[in-house]
Amino acid sequence: MNFVEELRWRGMLHDIMPGTEELLKKGMVSGYIGFDPTSDSLHVGSLAQIMSLIHFQLAGHKPFALVGGATGMVGDPSGKSAERNLLSEEALQHNLQGIKAQLEKFLNFDCGANSAQMVNNYDWFKDYTFLNFIRDVGKHITVNYMMAKDSVKNRISGDTGMSFTEFTYQLVQGYDFYYLWKNHNCALQMGGSDQWGNIVTGTELIRRKDSGEAFAITTQLIKKADGTKFGKTEGGNIWLDASKTSPYKFYQFWLNTGDEDAKSYIRIFTLFDRQTIEALEAEHDAAPHLRTLQKALAKDITIRVHGEAEYEKAIKSTEFLFGNTGIEFLNELSDAEVVSLFDGVPNYAIKLTDLEQGVNVTDLLAVQTAVFPSKGEAKKMIQGGGTAINREKIISVDAVFNHDSLINGKFLVAQKGKKNYFLIIAE
Repeated sequence: MNFVEELRWRGMLHDIMPGTEELLKKGMVSGYIGFDPTSDSLHVGSLAQIMSLIHFQLAGHKPFALVGGATGMVGDPSGKSAERNLLSEEALQHNLQGIKAQLEKFLNFDCGANSAQMVNNYDWFKDYTFLNFIRDVGKHITVNYMMAKDSVKNRISGDTGMSFTEFTYQLVQGYDFYYLWKNHNCALQMGGSDQWGNIVTGTELIRRKDSGEAFAITTQLIKKADGTKFGKTEGGNIWLDASKTSPYKFYQFWLNTGDEDAKSYIRIFTLFDRQTIEALEAEHDAAPHLRTLQKALAKDITIRVHGEAEYEKAIKSTEFLFGNTGIEFLNELSDAEVVSLFDGVPNYAIKLTDLEQGVNVTDLLAVQTAVFPSKGEAKKMIQGGGTAINREKIISVDAVFNHDSLINGKFLVAQKGKKNYFLIIAE
């Protein structure tokens, strides 16, 4: 199956410039996608474009990942209602290193002729003077052409307007395409559907400046079935960096996908073939409560982003919170992972020194913390058998906890009933 057919059956294809599919059938083509370096990590919103490059390489073509060290200093106005903060060169370099390390997990940078290649547009812009740029590039694209782009029209007609810096963004991105076409034989640019205007500015610059020919493909912007933005939670972005979004939270993000979205996402974000996906869909439809699609989706993506060991840990974390995994599992986690696991759970800090002489359980749960509103409530629940600490049911109101009771020398996990967790942190 060729690259365009692959995108089409997976529901990813949005726009394609005439002649593109014919070009791709002739032999190996070099193509690129740009990535925004405003953070040192990509997030799941970037995964659709990463998947495009993966399919592109698997189809025998050569993928270029352009990390915008120069364009990151300008800011793309597409889809934005206000101008973003510009980054320093030092911050950009830090971000570039993080993004490069992540892309190396997905693309093969050492497989012969179609090895993936990473480029940074700062390398060709850093010595390009403003006067030379407007002379060599600006004269080929008219203001009328630039003003016709939706990303420009929407901002100019809005309340905030548009700075000259942002207005020139499409020229800068257009030159990226020209440079890669000229120096790396890059005949194709890919991106999300909101990038179509910027991409065709590049093909137009190649045509007007050197009478060359270049092509474009865009993919669907990913949205949830309810129309809300994909990749966002109440806590913000879902990052690929484990220090920003724990593998457990990452796994849970995909596991909690709705049925309709799961049918779309499993085609977009996994490498399962059509036969496998259709079999999973049939299995899911037969017993939706088993969440077959969500489990397959979450497993595949978590392993590819974080590895098998972190996936297994995410499974154990899920079983711990919703099943019967013993408390000893927490000893396998770092302090940060324990805190992350109990994100959203009420937590209380107590002094480590208070545990030296031991603390009575009712004082611990109703005085030093607010697990219970009063010692009377704590005693009543304990006597009813509904209270546990570190998964051990409290059978006496005279129970005492000390340093030896702590998990990792720092934590106590209290339960009120089966599902109400409280994390107590000794500092």
